[in-house]
Amino acid sequence: MDLDVIETANEADTAAAGQRLAATLPPGSVVLLTGQLGAGKTAFVRGMARGLGASSDDVSSPTFTLIQEYRGGRSTLYHVDLYRLQPVEIGDLGLDELMAGEDVVAIEWAERWPARPADAIEVAIADEGEDRRRIEIRRYSTR
Repeated sequence: MDLDVIETANEADTAAAGQRLAATLPPGSVVLLTGQLGAGKTAFVRGMARGLGASSDDVSSPTFTLIQEYRGGRSTLYHVDLYRLQPVEIGDLGLDELMAGEDVVAIEWAERWPARPADAIEVAIADEGEDRRRIEIRRYSTR
């Protein structure tokens, strides 16, 4: 397992961390995001979109739509939010089909998903007060 720890001072830094991660992702990567409400998960995904060549202006929390798709650049980014779902409902989303392709999948509130893949990249974002965040990125294997 590889662990990277990033300290950010504001939302732009958090997005920049997502952008840097996305620039290193091979096709078919799955990124699991955890953190309290308001921790910066969506800001991180906004940066991921930019890092993949998609417009970051369109990125918003998919809390009510559940899955949003951002096209452009070298890979499509699927942005999933499991906040409002129970584990039994998650099976109906078709996440296995999303992950079977060459697109990048970012899943907020991933701790709610009991069947998450073992080789996924885990991103834990902790609120350190004010706009500061501590981001831990864990990679268990390379594809």
